[in-house]
Amino acid sequence: MTQELWDREAEAFDEEPDHGLADPRTRAAWRDLLLDVLPAAPARIADLGCGTGTLTRLLSDADFTVDGLDFSSAMIRRARAKVPDARFVTGDAADPALEPAAYDVVLSRHVLWAMADPEGAITRWVRLLGPGGILVLVEGHWATRAGLTAAECTRIVCTARAEVDVRPLSDPILWGKPISDERYLLVSRA
Repeated sequence: MTQELWDREAEAFDEEPDHGLADPRTRAAWRDLLLDVLPAAPARIADLGCGTGTLTRLLSDADFTVDGLDFSSAMIRRARAKVPDARFVTGDAADPALEPAAYDVVLSRHVLWAMADPEGAITRWVRLLGPGGILVLVEGHWATRAGLTAAECTRIVCTARAEVDVRPLSDPILWGKPISDERYLLVSRA
């Protein structure tokens, strides 16, 4: 996936129910899902592959300190407009230029599957975490056959972390429609 492709996707990106979270029920479902696994606010969160900043907005509204990173400058422009009080950086989520050991949480949604070297990315993401830091991934293996199964993602995360908990995300309210593919939340605590 190229930066130019994601720059083109930025304009319509939030039209998907789980991207824009425009439906209050979908937004509340994502908020509840994330707040259930995150430490108390104002924990510092690195939102890697933040896209248009929808999760950054959701978490900023819950009093977290969130830094978003995406390699699409068009996505970052939309994110800055959506969440002017957050810090956004244009950069590669595979090797984020963020402060090491400075975050309580590294969050990424539908990004790891697209990495050329997912094990290397996970190692670099874990370096961003301070003591007791939590890695939170939303991933899937979609009907298109793209993505990572939960077993594949667990294996990748276990190259850098010992503890992994996987929760299926099959509730249609999260996606704005019923799904038949594998989608999940992976949480790894130190």
